[in-house]
Amino acid sequence: MVGVETYYIEPGSPWENGYAESFHSRLRDELLEREEFTTLLEARVVSAAWRIDYDQERPHSALNYQTPAEFASSCPRKGEGESAKPGEKMRKVEAVKKG
Repeated sequence: MVGVETYYIEPGSPWENGYAESFHSRLRDELLEREEFTTLLEARVVSAAWRIDYDQERPHSALNYQTPAEFASSCPRKGEGESAKPGEKMRKVEAVKKG
């Protein structure tokens, strides 16, 4: 692996990885504590449906309460007017957050 380093997170320090902790909290609250799986297949099907909802259909506060599909459709595509320069997409996300 070139250019990849391991980042050590102290045990009991979830604030060092807030993104993962936020996701794990939602997964636990919205899926794992509400469902009782009787088979592995059922767990896979229900968790796949939850993932699709989480990744594609629910509004996200970081995207100005748009769904990821709505946000993606508002982003310029390479070759459609604006050029896709490095960092341009990040500036658009930051502008939406400031909103």
